[in-house]
Amino acid sequence: LSSQVHARGLKLGIYGDLGTLTCGGYPGTTLDLVEQDAQTFAEWGVDMLKLDGCYSSGEEQAEGYPEMARALNATGRPIVYSCSWPAYQGGLPPKVNYTILAEVCNLWRNYDDIQDSWDSVLSILDWFSANQDVLQPAAGPGHWNDPDMLVIGNFGLSYEQSRSQMALWTVMAAPLLMSTDLRTISPSAKEILQNRLMIQINQDPLGIQGRRIVKEKSHIEVFLRPLSQAASALVFFSRRTDTPFVYTTSLAKLHFPEDAVYEVQDVYSGKIISGLKTGDSFSVVINPSGVVMWYLYPMALPAQPWRLVRQQAPREGFRPVLL
Repeated sequence: LSSQVHARGLKLGIYGDLGTLTCGGYPGTTLDLVEQDAQTFAEWGVDMLKLDGCYSSGEEQAEGYPEMARALNATGRPIVYSCSWPAYQGGLPPKVNYTILAEVCNLWRNYDDIQDSWDSVLSILDWFSANQDVLQPAAGPGHWNDPDMLVIGNFGLSYEQSRSQMALWTVMAAPLLMSTDLRTISPSAKEILQNRLMIQINQDPLGIQGRRIVKEKSHIEVFLRPLSQAASALVFFSRRTDTPFVYTTSLAKLHFPEDAVYEVQDVYSGKIISGLKTGDSFSVVINPSGVVMWYLYPMALPAQPWRLVRQQAPREGFRPVLL
């Protein structure tokens, strides 16, 4: 199986559980089997391991998740390591130590399992936004918060909602893991998942997780993700359920530098706006439960070069930093 998967240019992932049983009731990986299972996965040519935490105690998880990381590294095979550890500890400090997580795991599940429904997507988004001051500084190259899989291409999301999940997961620097049947996926869902600019933004080498920066009474929210080369991504998201909404703002209101000029590309339509100044007012039309997503690249830098960087101190968020 591994050879067949790799021959098609794909990677092979496998599911395990740090406990006596998996969540589905199959044999798990107890502490005495960690080294053996890691070596077996490497011999099979596995490229990614997701290790769940059903049927294990907090003490066993505190010992077993780091031990599996050491065992995987000892095999000499690069294996992406996905941990469910924080999800079993409430997802937040003091029970969850994100410094240790970043040293042990490549990605980790913080919160509830996603379901094939818009309510589930919103619940996860709400939790990540409410706790972004804790979660955002923990993410970076090689260690990511995981809001769970993309359910685009299944049955629970409309076309607009599918576009929204893709954009919001991208701006949150989430691992883009599909959960759909590729044999029956619709052309529209495939187009969303294969959006090249979207994937480029998601894979930006700075690896900074975006944040919600605006929450309006009109049920419009704005998310910002700083990118390399002084670029950035903006997502204008509507929680409305009635009609398309015209949202008017400016980059100045979104705390961009005063004297910068940008080229803007709509990530979905491809439309380009050239020469957008920070103080210029603009409007976007956002469909109900939909998004407008922009990629912004500076045509002219401000008088002092700048970039938006991740702040390490809690609750600081993003701010322009002069270089």
